[in-house]
Amino acid sequence: MKLSIKNKIILIIISFLIIGCSTTYKSLIATMPDLTLIEDGIYRSFYDLSSTPVKVTLDVTVQNNKITSIKIIDHRRSPIGKKAENIIDQIIELQILDIDAVSGATASSKAILKAVENALSN
Repeated sequence: MKLSIKNKIILIIISFLIIGCSTTYKSLIATMPDLTLIEDGIYRSFYDLSSTPVKVTLDVTVQNNKITSIKIIDHRRSPIGKKAENIIDQIIELQILDIDAVSGATASSKAILKAVENALSN
């Protein structure tokens, strides 16, 4: 099948966009704020992973300087991104955000981690 120059250009542009989107979020790092400085309460945050369709809104509950609950309010993602929500159990158990992304759901994993960081940093 022979492609026209116009179609070749469109394919090249789409390829660059896909490559750019797939590598931009992979380098995101979430840093856990000092929980001893955070008062007990529920903190809501939203994170929009630019250049992707992934967006997450969540509530983080802090009690006695520990994260005790993370509740996903809204998670816009591909169907496979749902499995990234399993990262929440690790955050609560380990009390850290330096956690490997869920394989196949890296964008959603990074968005959840960054949303938790933002909730506790505001």
